[in-house]
Amino acid sequence: MAELTEHEVRTEDGTIYAVSAGEGPVVLMVHGNPGLSYSWRHQMQPLADAGFKAVAIDCLGYGRSDRPTDLAHYDSSAVHRQLLAVLDHFGADRAAVVGQDFGAQYSWNLAVRAPERVAAIAACVPYDCDMSGRGLQGSNPPDDGTDDSMAMSSARLKPSVRFANIAKNHFIHVHYYQEAGPAERELGPNLREYMARIMYALSGDGNLMSWEEKPSAGTGYLDVLEEAPPLPWRWLSESEFDHFVEEYGRLGPELALVGPLAAYRVADRNWEIGAAWADRDVMQPALFLCGADDPVLMMLGEDWEGRLRRRVPNLTGSAIIPGAGHMVQQEQPEAFTRALLAFLQGLPPGTLPG
Repeated sequence: MAELTEHEVRTEDGTIYAVSAGEGPVVLMVHGNPGLSYSWRHQMQPLADAGFKAVAIDCLGYGRSDRPTDLAHYDSSAVHRQLLAVLDHFGADRAAVVGQDFGAQYSWNLAVRAPERVAAIAACVPYDCDMSGRGLQGSNPPDDGTDDSMAMSSARLKPSVRFANIAKNHFIHVHYYQEAGPAERELGPNLREYMARIMYALSGDGNLMSWEEKPSAGTGYLDVLEEAPPLPWRWLSESEFDHFVEEYGRLGPELALVGPLAAYRVADRNWEIGAAWADRDVMQPALFLCGADDPVLMMLGEDWEGRLRRRVPNLTGSAIIPGAGHMVQQEQPEAFTRALLAFLQGLPPGTLPG
């Protein structure tokens, strides 16, 4: 068994907690919400056994990393410099990067903005299809009469405007999270219940979209998230769940969700920053990994793969994994790891440093 080593990575935004296992080319794994470095627990040993140095981080604002409250530490430029600091800490001139949820957004951005540092990328959300992106429309989409007023991705309207328009019809978390205060007061003191409900809703067995049945006015997130069944679940034990709750809550309810909430609240800022990069294609070898029942996949539209291939010309394929939702690397760890290793081991010679 490879020894799991803990690290503290100093960045100008705060200290980031990381774990590593094995020796060899660095494979950096970046989580989203709700996630931690622990989200990659099933991948650490197999990557180490295959001759890689597996690295997973608690993103700033999560787990054992620092939790500054200023949003300036969480926009895409800040996260970009944090990931570069992580690569520098591990002496990785080039690395493979794997991202899930917000971590996918961060990983695609790293590949585009520092292409010399990213040798290959595997991601669980398509490039530029996150909530604050442009949906691969580029920086100057044609004025073709398209109605983007309630689109999750758009080059025409800022995210907060679109979120507010959607919220006129029904509750949606991305709008609810924009105002500081309500989510902290509702979810922080009820962290265990929230974590159970959101993790189950995002899984292949859950129903995240139940929010469409509730109005925005007077509604909190716990009002729309269905009650989760008792643990254990088929993919998560009670002790594993306890670990997530303990790590999120280690600094108290007021700071439990600093990182996740900040990631939503910088949507407009990221959209503005992203204009400079909106026409850049991802040129590295890439793999798209996703659960077949991921609610994000359902939001993308039927033409998502064609759009992705046009902007990621070296996409080797799409691994759509049955029996999994948004937490794919935990819900179906063997299938996920098998696809990831096949991608990494199949890279052309010299892609990753020897």
